[in-house]
Parts: sequence; C-alpha cells; structure tokens
Amino acid sequence: MGGPFSPDPTARLPSGLYRAAQVRGFDRAAIEGFGIPGATLMARAGEAAFRALRARWPEARALAVVCGAGNNGGDGYVVARLAHEAGLAARAVAVSDPLRLRGDAAGAAEAARAAGVPLEPFRPEGLRGADVLVDALFGTGLDRPLEGEWAAAVQAVRSVGRPVLALDIPSGLHADTGQVLGAAVRASVTVTFLGLKPGLFTGAGPACCGRVLFHDLGVPRAVLEGEEPAALRLDGEALRRVWLAPRRRDAHKGRFGHVLVIGGDHGYGGAARLAGEAAARCGAGLVTVATRPEHVGAMIAARPELMARGVERASDLAPLLARATVVALGPGLGQGRWGRELADAALGCGLPQVVDADALTFVPQGLAGEPPRVLTPHPGEAARMLGISTAQVQDDRLLAAASLRERFGAVVVLKGNGTVVDDRQGPPAICSQGNPGMATGGMGDLLTGVVAALLAQGVPPGAAARLGVWLHAEAADAAARGGERGLLPGDLFGHLTSLVNPRLPGPPGGP
Repeated sequence: MGGPFSPDPTARLPSGLYRAAQVRGFDRAAIEGFGIPGATLMARAGEAAFRALRARWPEARALAVVCGAGNNGGDGYVVARLAHEAGLAARAVAVSDPLRLRGDAAGAAEAARAAGVPLEPFRPEGLRGADVLVDALFGTGLDRPLEGEWAAAVQAVRSVGRPVLALDIPSGLHADTGQVLGAAVRASVTVTFLGLKPGLFTGAGPACCGRVLFHDLGVPRAVLEGEEPAALRLDGEALRRVWLAPRRRDAHKGRFGHVLVIGGDHGYGGAARLAGEAAARCGAGLVTVATRPEHVGAMIAARPELMARGVERASDLAPLLARATVVALGPGLGQGRWGRELADAALGCGLPQVVDADALTFVPQGLAGEPPRVLTPHPGEAARMLGISTAQVQDDRLLAAASLRERFGAVVVLKGNGTVVDDRQGPPAICSQGNPGMATGGMGDLLTGVVAALLAQGVPPGAAARLGVWLHAEAADAAARGGERGLLPGDLFGHLTSLVNPRLPGPPGGP
C-alpha cells in the first residue's frame, strides 16, 4: 500500500476506491486479524494529518481543531496534541462533550487534555484567530443530512474564511457517492486513511476535498485481499501503454478506421466539426462529417482534412455508412425531424457507435453488443434517459451510470465532475483529472470524437471510453496551465495529439 507518509504523495494515490463499509472492515481486520491496536491506528492517522498540515501550511502558528463524537474526533484530538507539543497555539473545539467519548477517541481526548491542549465547547467565535482549521467532525459513517448543532458547526467552518484540513473526508460529504448531506465542509486538503473513497472523486467530492492525500496507516496489504473495489481511479497511463503503441513503419490510413460524424443541424455545424477534428487528431485514418449542406463550405475551408458531406435526408447517409467503420452520432444533431431521421438510420446501421447530445434521446433500450455503443450523457441527459431528476443523478453518480448501462446495454460515460465510466468489465472507473475550464460548449463534442477515433483504431468499447475520457481530461489540464477561465475546446487539439503519441525511451546512446 502507500508506505511511509509523504506530504506530496499525489502520484502514488492507489487506484482502488472502496465504500465506507469496506473501509470500516479494513479497520476491523487490522485490529482483530493483525493485532494492531485501534489506538495505534488513531495515532498514525493523527500523525499523518499533522505532517500534511505542516507541509502545506508551514507558516501556521494557531490551529482550531473541530472535533466530533466518534473516532474522527479522536483523530482530531491527536492532531491538536501534536500541534501543541510542536509549540503551536492549538485548541480543540468540541461539538460533543469529550467526557462522553468512548474507547480510543476518549483516550485521545484525555491525552490531549493532559498535554495541556485547551478543550473548548464549540462556539463559532471560537474558530477566530486560527490560521488553519482542522475538520474532525465526521468520518465516513455519515449517511443522513446534518441537523442542529452539527449543521451549525459545518456552516461555521465554511464561513470563517480560513483554510481547512479535513480528516478522512470533509464533514457532510457522503463517502460513497460524493453527495452533500445538507451542508459540507470545503477543505483545501483532505488526508484520507486506509482506503480511498469514491465520494472523494465524483459529484461534489472534488469541490469539497481540495487536494486528496492518502495514508494506509501502515496496515498489511493482506487487509485488502479478497475485497473488490467499488470503483477505480482511471489509470490512463496503463491504458495508453496497451492501446497506443507506436505505429508500424508500413502503416496506411486504411488500418486506422473511418469515422463518420453525424450532426450539425442549422446553427450547430461547429459541434460536428469539433468532433470530426478530434477524431482526426487522435488517429482515425479517415473522417467524414455528415451535416447540413450549408455547413460544408466553411468546414472544408477551416479543416480540409475532413470530408464534409451535405445530407438532407436519411437516405443520403446510406453510401456514407457503407464506407464507415465507426459512427459518432449527436454533436449538434438537434431533435427536429432532420435529426430524428438521421439518428434512426445511424442507430440501426450495426456499426460501433459513440452516441452523444441530442442523439441520446433516440437510443433504444436493448441488450449489450447490438451494436457496440458508447453513450456519453451529461447529468441532465442521463436524468431524461432514466426518468429521474438531475439532482438524483448527481446524488449517486455511480448508481446512475450503472442504471444506464443496464437499461441500454451499452458502455456509459457519465460526464461531469469525476466522470464515471461503466462498461461491465469489472468495477466502474472515475476520472480524477480535468478542471472547471472544461465547463464550456463543445467540450463534449470533442470527447465524442476522441472516443470514436479510438474505436476506429481497434480499441474495444470499454477501453476506448476509459482511455478517451482520460485523454480528454489530461489534454484539458495541459491546456489550462495558463488559466482555466476562457479555455476553448480547440485549445486541446495539440495536447491530444501529443498524448496519443507517448514518447518512448530511445536506444542507448541516442539523442
């Protein structure tokens, strides 16, 4: 597992994501099966969190540690004691009477008191003057909306305007889903223990967690044996090594597929063009765009590598479908008669498909593999497809993606903060890359083209969806290094081309 704690272990975050109940099982297994006392685990958690705090805020001199009633509060008392012993002005602000604590948490609170840490009852004004707040209110067991003094404590932490270190998970965030349970702390850094939780990386999780650090508390790897993760963090590097090997020197365009992009109703030709160029930039051998005739001239002028064809009716698609190997359906398609007729023809053609945007409205419910499809809805589209509200989709994105996969028999890419990919091939994947600059028109069209290009080059649908999501997010992160606000989809093209051509080590003595 993670080994000794490092204050900057981002590159070593594990890939497995485990539900709260699973992580509690790891805790029990470490205590009961391997003889590690619970107090030792609590001490290690507090030590790891304090080291992270000192690494992130070395100038901090005053801390307020907001402690709850359970073991998360116990971790907080350890942090307060360590800070006090290090010469910082640390106080523990208790929402629950420390004298009512039990077990290891009671021992940690008493040790803090004995060391001279002031233990104060919670008052919002008690947070003032702190350079950093430590959120030790709730751990992973919270599963209902906060009320009363607990909700007030979370709101106070949010409103005081100081940076926050959260222990294990920001209080008020559902560990399994990333749902905010009424109100949640917004941390700058979250140090999580024993196992990463899905809610840290999707839904509201990324906005609440800030930077996520991990510590395994030194438990043996065997603690996790036999426990399948609930989800995985997308490992694009591994996928890239498998599916984007260097091309043979005798390669020709016929080996890399022919993507047919269908879309671009009146006023939306740019969406189809973005998808087409993304497919070309990511290695498709040929790309044809079937769109409204009035878009053809501008499209060819701007990107002559695309074969733009004007189509007025579904019958015009027949010769284009006959030459294609993959269909990318939906960018700018619209839901009028033109779009519906084209969608009906394309969805019934039997070719592998990436289906996005308005075309999702027309996807039939059916069995997997007839034909292979990758569906790429955003939360609002997913809600319409499932007949529920967007809020319900966002409350449990993993469940929504699984429901879509079951209902439509397809690989599902549920876009959004912490994009979820569910493809039946083991646990679903959550993308932890990407940034708010991607919240602009056309980014989804780009992703459609990326995934279609990978399908055209022989990558299986599930792997194409996972790798495509990762490439898209990585390119956006590279493009946003100069700033997220004002990022355009076209800014990603050069980065996409670099990412689908990974540099390999040269021969010994080479340049």
